[in-house]
Amino acid sequence: MTETLVPGELTLAQLRRLCAPVHVPVQLAPACRKAIRASAALVRKAADGDAPVYGVNTGFGKLATTRIAKDDLALLQLKLLRSHAVGVGEPLPTSTARLVLLLKAASLARGYSGVREEVVDGLLALYNEQITPVIPCQGSVGASGDLAPLAHLALPLIGEGEVFYQGERMNAAAALKRAGIAALELGAKEGLALINGTQVSTALAIDALLATDRLFESAVIAGALTLDAARGSDGPFDPRIHAIRGQPGQIDCAAAYRAIMVGSEIRRSHLQDDDRVQDPYCLRCQPQVMGACLDQMRHTARILMIEANAVTDNPLVFDNEMLSGGNFHAEPVALAADGLALAIAEIGAIAERRIAMLVDTVVSRLPPFLTPDPGLNSGFMIVHVTAAALASENKSLAHPASVDSLPTSANQEDHVSMATFAARRLGIMLQNTAHIVAIELMAAAQGIEFLRPLKTSDALEGVMRLVRSVSPAMMQDRSLAREIAAVHHLVASGDVGRATASQITELHALRLA
Repeated sequence: MTETLVPGELTLAQLRRLCAPVHVPVQLAPACRKAIRASAALVRKAADGDAPVYGVNTGFGKLATTRIAKDDLALLQLKLLRSHAVGVGEPLPTSTARLVLLLKAASLARGYSGVREEVVDGLLALYNEQITPVIPCQGSVGASGDLAPLAHLALPLIGEGEVFYQGERMNAAAALKRAGIAALELGAKEGLALINGTQVSTALAIDALLATDRLFESAVIAGALTLDAARGSDGPFDPRIHAIRGQPGQIDCAAAYRAIMVGSEIRRSHLQDDDRVQDPYCLRCQPQVMGACLDQMRHTARILMIEANAVTDNPLVFDNEMLSGGNFHAEPVALAADGLALAIAEIGAIAERRIAMLVDTVVSRLPPFLTPDPGLNSGFMIVHVTAAALASENKSLAHPASVDSLPTSANQEDHVSMATFAARRLGIMLQNTAHIVAIELMAAAQGIEFLRPLKTSDALEGVMRLVRSVSPAMMQDRSLAREIAAVHHLVASGDVGRATASQITELHALRLA
């Protein structure tokens, strides 16, 4: 099977498929090639002329007033890639680097960048042959594009830099030779078009968005399991309450919680003679908190998909004119990533509060720290401490990166977005929050054990079985570190959501793609 890339029409669902572990080759929609050829012809015309055109026959950034001789135009592009490939840090994950290849190819293929077809085809050849550029994760301020990381992405096209290929990290020239791909010689503006753009920050943010989508579903399910373990009320989930507020995410989340809880024997057991008037906010306000997070995720998805389909290099080619602008400034990505960071932190924050509630016998009315023999056993006491530590880390990481700016390029680039870090730090936050949700699932499952023989809903009994497949009930203390890791995998992989969504169609409305 081959996926067709239609420049300007990429969807989140398509990118989800292409980010999956199973490799799917791609091809470019033939209709876009005419525009690519036309824009490349205009750049060639400008290169042959005498008028100064930024990035074609001039230097870059603060050196834009320096004219370059016609004989040196190809060398100019080569030196540009080499000089800008100065990233540091660990390589981006392979899945992210491959997404960058796709986004860069799709952007250039819209026909506003002035590159030849060979450049776009070269990027897609790397993708299809699974030759993944080694892209250091640090070194971009998200202003004049993701300059350093995109330079590392582009070097393999000319047979330089490093790549991952067939399970090895190797010199790009060796990988191209092994795959039978010829190195390119760049023409006028092509190096600049390759390194200008927001594709690295956008790919990092989209990767995080897709992971948040999986995490969110698991967090909703974990919250429902905790609600039953704590014998909470389902009254606050009544659709009338949410309808008169009108927030769409809240309405959708409330519907999902109601559907997940249908048929619970535990709920039926305390409908009468329950002396509690109201549950704690961490139970009662789940639709309001998680719904607001869902609305933020949906907004982030809209912004990022606009950016994934955008042309963000400079200068740009329009009919018979080349215009310099600032589309490479990644402020939209930075603000979207910062918003997503807040949502990820809040998903973890309310989950941590539910864990704290479960281990507090005064509130949960379950055995202290969820152990039948407290004192001799500590139960889930320190498991909650781990969740609290992770939630606290997320508070610091959620500080908006977009409010920072350090001028670069001798003050020519005097306001920058910090979008690449804004997106990159989401991965750490997702790991933290997925661990918190995993701990909540384990704690809630432990709470349910004390209510047996009563059963929770059919959907949640399926979740219980899934958790118990890797983490048995704990009636005597043992180390839970490996079990936390195992349940974390169920959360991060989406297995928890898949185990439940097949029965609960209302969960489908929470998915972004």
